[in-house]
Amino acid sequence: MRTHKSTVLAAAAFAALSLGLTACGGGDTGAKDAGSASSSQSAAGTTGTTTGGGTAAAGEADQTGAKSGSGSTGGSTATGGSTSGGTGATGSTAGGGSTTGGKTSATAPACAYGDVKVTAAKADEVPTEHIVLTATNTSSRSCTLLQYPLIAFGPIQTAKDVPAVAKSKPAAPVVLKPGAPAYANVRIALGGVHEDNKVVREFNVNLFAAGGPAEGSIVVKAPAGGLAVDEAVAKTGYWTHELRNGADEF
Repeated sequence: MRTHKSTVLAAAAFAALSLGLTACGGGDTGAKDAGSASSSQSAAGTTGTTTGGGTAAAGEADQTGAKSGSGSTGGSTATGGSTSGGTGATGSTAGGGSTTGGKTSATAPACAYGDVKVTAAKADEVPTEHIVLTATNTSSRSCTLLQYPLIAFGPIQTAKDVPAVAKSKPAAPVVLKPGAPAYANVRIALGGVHEDNKVVREFNVNLFAAGGPAEGSIVVKAPAGGLAVDEAVAKTGYWTHELRNGADEF
């Protein structure tokens, strides 16, 4: 009986020891599980931090890209400015237009006797005291009709010079384009029959060159019936683009 009782006690003690060991093993496993959980949380935190850093880096990259984009836009604007500068260069070309304008306004050479045709017409008055000379540029270029007509009512060598009336002088020399006319009013008499009057069927007109009377003479036919001319009172006006009241009346 005693032996059996000892066996029972031994068995009970072994069972208790096994339970204790099992309990201890369970506690260790729980610690490992808790450690794993902490590690997982720590790893998750680390991952979160890394991810956050990546996001921040991406944000900085976006900002950098935005700045770069702004810089590029500024560069494009600068390029636009260069284009505007090019427009300015075109404006300089307009200055060349001014030079061209200067050439256009340059003085044309003096009209020679072969450049113009001169005709005479009686003024609308009775008796005739005035005639109007019309000089038309028959050449293919512009020319300047200088001063006044040099008129000889008779042979050139012996005819009396017909003086010019100063008040009829224009402000600038008359430049005639091809086909354009100019006019000069001429007084030939004081009216009525006078013993000094002479009938003229044609007369000579000379032109001025830059240095004085030009060579060559234009023969002008008198209007129908001829002209009764008194050389002592004859006067001529300057060449003008059109006859002017007052200045060309004498």
